[in-house]
Amino acid sequence: MIVDAHQHFWQIARGDYGWLGPDLKPLYRDFMPDDLAPHLATCGIDATILVQAAPTVAETDFVLKIADATPFVRGVVGWVDFTSADVMDDIERLSQHPKLVGLRPMIQDIADDDWMLQPDLTAVFEAMIDADLTFDALVLPRHLGRLHDLLGRHPNLRTVVDHAAKPDIAHAAFDGWARDIARIAQDTDAYCKLSGLLTEAGDSCAAGDLAPYVTHLTRNFGARRLIWGSDWPVLTLAADYETWSDMARAFFPDAGERDAVFGGNAQTFYRFA
Repeated sequence: MIVDAHQHFWQIARGDYGWLGPDLKPLYRDFMPDDLAPHLATCGIDATILVQAAPTVAETDFVLKIADATPFVRGVVGWVDFTSADVMDDIERLSQHPKLVGLRPMIQDIADDDWMLQPDLTAVFEAMIDADLTFDALVLPRHLGRLHDLLGRHPNLRTVVDHAAKPDIAHAAFDGWARDIARIAQDTDAYCKLSGLLTEAGDSCAAGDLAPYVTHLTRNFGARRLIWGSDWPVLTLAADYETWSDMARAFFPDAGERDAVFGGNAQTFYRFA
């Protein structure tokens, strides 16, 4: 099975995508399953993980309904308000849905860099563990030290670092990111998503610009803890789906490693067949 472990759908009229405005013109329209299906067919992709795009429980319910009607969507990573008085009830209710596999607070957009470490969230992360939900860590390089501390507190929290923590490839920022992502790889059981890198590369879509970052991730996480994703349709700001699929596969000439990164690891991490 070949899996795209990170894609989105949205309907603009729903009105809760605070980050998505008319200034992002290529993205400021509806993206739904019929838009993605031809790309999956072209690239031979069998299944996807649908990831939340708005910080509301209503949007999580929306994407779960899409998943119910879309066979290729094998799992949903949703959102709850970790600081709400209702958070435990929301986790209990949503976790009953067979396609909810994880949760993703939008940490990159939270002003407090220490947000994830506040003591009041300890019970929420433990509730995720008890509900067998994954944690998609949408973080930036400056958050990696905090994420390292968080995973030290919760070693049983199944975690994946989204978009490799979005290294600033466009400005060739490498050393600090490389040090901190390596600590995550070496000291925790976290996985890492090979996604979003073209968007971080700015105007360049050259494999050579991404190669040092992919090599570093592979060296530290190994091919058994990397998970490929498209980040479609955000991907379309930088390249088309087919370009990223071909480029990413070329980084893994070994068939066994490629099968793991492009499918097996997602199935293991998100626990679907």
